[in-house]
Amino acid sequence: MQLLHMQLTHHPKAHKGNIGMTSPSHQLEAWIEEERRITERLDAGPGPGVAAVEQIEGKSGLEVMQAMIDGEIPYAAIAKTLDFTVLSVQAGVAVFQGTPMARHLNPLGTIHGGWVATLLDSALGCAVHTMLPAGRSYTTAELGVNYVKGVTPKVQRVRAEGRVIHCGRQLATAEARLLGPDGTLYAHATTTCLVFELKRA
Repeated sequence: MQLLHMQLTHHPKAHKGNIGMTSPSHQLEAWIEEERRITERLDAGPGPGVAAVEQIEGKSGLEVMQAMIDGEIPYAAIAKTLDFTVLSVQAGVAVFQGTPMARHLNPLGTIHGGWVATLLDSALGCAVHTMLPAGRSYTTAELGVNYVKGVTPKVQRVRAEGRVIHCGRQLATAEARLLGPDGTLYAHATTTCLVFELKRA
């Protein structure tokens, strides 16, 4: 069972992430191109779905995530439903990119907080997954989201980067930020995950 705890945080100015010297328009173009390459690879694979036990047996969490990005095993169907994709993983880190669209709007004309939360939750959970050895899994116990600035479809892409803070045998914690191509911070989140041994059927 997941406990979703959302907090609304008002901030007079949006934080700027470390995007470097690249202009926002060039950064956006680079993001879209990277997304295109990854999406082509995913679409050339088995597509959305759930991996069979034999496809992931004996693999560490990082190996499972990399196999997903390489198009060797199915990727999460929710990513296709909500227009986001995993871009990259390494030990303790997962990066997702989302496309805010009109179908994600709330009645007030901004992107629904649930869409933002799902993107952050995906980056957080997958970052934790990369730290797990073969035979171990996890589930979200708590998710806390702070909304800093409203997202609209005018922001053509946003990225969620999840980073593990701690990963033990029973608990893992992680943090994530949602940024635009110009470095604007739209939301940040933390999670606590339960870590457990997978039981074979």
